[in-house]
Amino acid sequence: MKTTKSFSIGFLLKKTAVKDDGQIPIYARIRVDGICADISVKRTTLESYWCSKSLRLNPRIKGAQSINLYLDEIYADLMDCHRQLYFEGKPISAQAIKSSYLGTDKLLETLGDIINYHWEVESVKLEKGTLKNYYATEKYLRRFTQHKYKKDDVHLNFIDYKFIVEFEQFLRSKPSLKVSKPLGNNGIMKHMERFQKLINIAVKLGCFSINPFNMYSLKFEDYESDFLEPEELISVKKFTSDNSSLMIVKDMFLFACYTGLSYIEIKSLTRKGIVEGVDGKLWIDVRRKKTKTKVKVPLLPQALEILNKYMNNVDYDSSSCLLPVFSNQKVNQHLKTIIKEVGIGKSVTFHVARHTFATTV
Repeated sequence: MKTTKSFSIGFLLKKTAVKDDGQIPIYARIRVDGICADISVKRTTLESYWCSKSLRLNPRIKGAQSINLYLDEIYADLMDCHRQLYFEGKPISAQAIKSSYLGTDKLLETLGDIINYHWEVESVKLEKGTLKNYYATEKYLRRFTQHKYKKDDVHLNFIDYKFIVEFEQFLRSKPSLKVSKPLGNNGIMKHMERFQKLINIAVKLGCFSINPFNMYSLKFEDYESDFLEPEELISVKKFTSDNSSLMIVKDMFLFACYTGLSYIEIKSLTRKGIVEGVDGKLWIDVRRKKTKTKVKVPLLPQALEILNKYMNNVDYDSSSCLLPVFSNQKVNQHLKTIIKEVGIGKSVTFHVARHTFATTV
């Protein structure tokens, strides 16, 4: 149910901006619930020509008719803007009507506008890996709109609870971007979560009066994360190879197992992240890349041994990364080889090291 608000449109002379020849700019004033927004109509007149009752020029003045007709047109356009906001169910305010009239509210009209805004404004706050995930979600959204509406973009008016539920069903029933890697429930929920964040941006910018995700719930399934048992960790430690890249990846994986740091945190670790604790021993003191929360863990002997092995090779300054970390893809490729060589029958990625630290170490 739409609430009724007091609303009026009038014209006035901006007497604080009188020109040298006595001409005064004419402004349209929009008032909603006592709050005003003014718009210059790009016309001027003398104060003596203005009628305070009709809020127009005195019709007896030469040239008054054309200006008054122009003001009538502006009045009609502003009324249309108010009417449009009302029927679209959007928040009505003096500023919203003004923005609609001037066209400055057109920034986010479609799903594509939200996506573009996210890339331009929000993407600078996100890591590359997160941006890659948003890119995949956006591809699924375009696939869905093409499937449902035969076009790559839709107006925000089309996005409601039904749209959201049908998008989820589309993800569950259609082929994934990588046919070899079908989407599971939690993968689908991550795409829905990113879609929800895009819509939340539009809500904050006043594009929706009611968030279409209000009645929707994300349903993630609990699962046990893989980790290495003590004997499996020992088998990785004993692994040897003439391939130097494999040995570096082995060390980086073990360092993660003994510190609980993520791939990106190890990759960006510098001397500033190694501090002396109150116990007189060395600690790792960094912030999580993703959540920015502070992490402080003791530098265990096994991790310190690996750190010294690589720190002693080069004269690093305080801002240099301490460890030689390959790309995430290359690390996981080499890690897969190592795990196969030592006979561990698990699907192990670099992320497993964090769970190993939390459980085994």
